[in-house]
Amino acid sequence: MKRSLARSELEQLSELIAAQMGLHFPPERAEDLERGLDSSAREFGFTDPVDCLRWLLAKPLSTEQLEILAGNLTIGETYFFREPLVFDLLAKQVLPELVQRHGDDRRLRIWSAACCSGEEPYSLAIALQRAMPDLADWHVTIRGTDLNPRFLRKAEEGIFSEWSFRNAPPWLKADYFKPLGGGRWKLSPAIKRMVSFSSLNLVDDVYPSLSTDTNAMDVIFCRNVLIYFSPERANRVIGQLARCLTEGGWLVLSPSETPHVRLPDFEPMEFGGTIVHRKDSAQSKRVTPWSPAEEEWITPALEDPVDWFVPDTITPALPGADLAPVAVETPPSPADEARDLYERGDYAEAAALLETQVSTATGGSDEMALLTRALANLGRLEPALEWADRAAGADKMNPAMHYLRASILLELSETSEAMLAFKRTLYLDPDFVLAHFSLARIFHQVY
Repeated sequence: MKRSLARSELEQLSELIAAQMGLHFPPERAEDLERGLDSSAREFGFTDPVDCLRWLLAKPLSTEQLEILAGNLTIGETYFFREPLVFDLLAKQVLPELVQRHGDDRRLRIWSAACCSGEEPYSLAIALQRAMPDLADWHVTIRGTDLNPRFLRKAEEGIFSEWSFRNAPPWLKADYFKPLGGGRWKLSPAIKRMVSFSSLNLVDDVYPSLSTDTNAMDVIFCRNVLIYFSPERANRVIGQLARCLTEGGWLVLSPSETPHVRLPDFEPMEFGGTIVHRKDSAQSKRVTPWSPAEEEWITPALEDPVDWFVPDTITPALPGADLAPVAVETPPSPADEARDLYERGDYAEAAALLETQVSTATGGSDEMALLTRALANLGRLEPALEWADRAAGADKMNPAMHYLRASILLELSETSEAMLAFKRTLYLDPDFVLAHFSLARIFHQVY
């Protein structure tokens, strides 16, 4: 017999999901949470969700448990060219500006964060193919990431049902899909090859990062996912996405989400009633007048109060009395200052400081590696590769240096050289998981 969850048990489950997956289920969404647990319990082999909950709480969640929970707690509500005005804006306003900006290096990087079953990143690939006649002359990266591995498996399969085409333009099926029968459609291999997919948790994973290919993005779509997060987590995600974008890059959110997040690093841009956000780091440095309407967003960072006082009498130190040593704060080294700048997302300032340091005898391989990452996050891949070469040369037996170099080579489409560098990484450390993953991804895409 199925038992109902008590309020305290629901709260435990909510805390577990928030801690392990970043998903936010406030009391008003208790029914959604309980429904998701019911579905998960059946997959885990439980007839009683209460027993399932106690089993889940007994020890840290495994990867399999997280996959099943993610599959039942997130909703895959998407379809091709959802909110078509956004794709019109991409083709008519955003892409022409990016094409002009990248006329020399001919590189475009686009990320669909929380891509669900792939309709959004594939729509982006189709939009680029239609809007750019010389697309074959460009190196285009389109990444799709999601927390839910089931969605990702479906996305990589590239086969969709009629439900994915609701409200889609009439030319879509005829031009880019092959009918399989039974209301199923197979995506064109040419479009499928333009998009790569991987698992990424927007709450727990590290980004921007070369290892997840989330650095130096020109456009990020992050739609209909922030609603699953608490306001604090959502704002933290926005801050990390800002660091993933190059200066002047574009962030596309769902209209229902923008009123509930802070966007200090972005300038809102309206085109025909559609609002997107362009990265403008100077925004966060400007002083915004206080407005009563914005009071709910004000979270002043107050330090602990300090009681300042002047004593009534001051007793002078006696001659010969022992004096306590005065602690002198050591100023941070240039390397520490550069790391602080990097962690704050100030990649240009970090790179400038590091370039000065590594050109002297004070800079070692660690500083060279950090400079490499800063330059890569700015989209400056050629100089990043130069410093990656120097870092690997300075510390030849360090697998992390060779992995970093391999990641830059891969972004530059130097696939053969990248494979050799990944293999060198594994020669030095056979258990380097990311190098194994990167090589597998290359074989999957190329061979």
